Amino acid sequence: MTIDKTWASAAEAVADVPDGASLAVGGFGLSGNPTALIEALYAQGTSGLSVASNNCGVDDWGLGILLTAGRIRKVTASYVGENKEFERQFLAGELELELTPQGTLAEKLRAGGAGIAGFYTKTGLGTQVAEGGLPQRYAADGSVAQASPAKEVRSFGERGDFVLEEAIAADFALVHALRGDRHGNLVFNKAARNFNPLAAMAGKVCIAQVEELVEPGEIDPDAVHLPGVYVHRMIEVGTGIEKRIEKRTVRTNGEA
Repeated sequence: MTIDKTWASAAEAVADVPDGASLAVGGFGLSGNPTALIEALYAQGTSGLSVASNNCGVDDWGLGILLTAGRIRKVTASYVGENKEFERQFLAGELELELTPQGTLAEKLRAGGAGIAGFYTKTGLGTQVAEGGLPQRYAADGSVAQASPAKEVRSFGERGDFVLEEAIAADFALVHALRGDRHGNLVFNKAARNFNPLAAMAGKVCIAQVEELVEPGEIDPDAVHLPGVYVHRMIEVGTGIEKRIEKRTVRTNGEA
């Protein structure tokens, strides 16, 4: 039996993502952003989204286009410093933020995909990450309307205290891969491998955009970064898809 997970278009692949859905979205900075899928969500008007992603794009790219349109209600992320509109919405009380250490966020996504409810980590111990009090939402007058709660801390003998972190399991995952076969096996390129495989695992329904679609068997099994069991839908976007750089640094020839 052939299992072909390819869909005709990004619009069809995300058509059943409802208002209020939770999303795990791949990407690291602007590397590996599933832009075609994000743009399709924008075009269909989906709103009230809760997003778990390393960051939220920039003002006019990646998740930033959904944010600017007011389609995102909550973001769970480790870095938000490149998006001025994000800052404005958060400080104005229009957006909820769960700021999470980067490694913890990665493991929360991986654990969600592995069926693990939570895990203990040293990260954040003795800080507001564990003790609570981090602003998650501001009121219109600038006061803190919602603060992060305290988390369970448990002692493991000589190893000391650890913080309990709950896993993330999202309704949908949106990811970008360099290459994929029709069975959903994916290969990621360089920095795009950081959060895309983890986000893919965390989604109950994973939708992947790939630059190159190949036939089953054309990817060496040892080269597969994410097995197709985690992927439910795929679209091909081509190798010419636009990719942006957050900060471009140039120098003249001969300059040290």
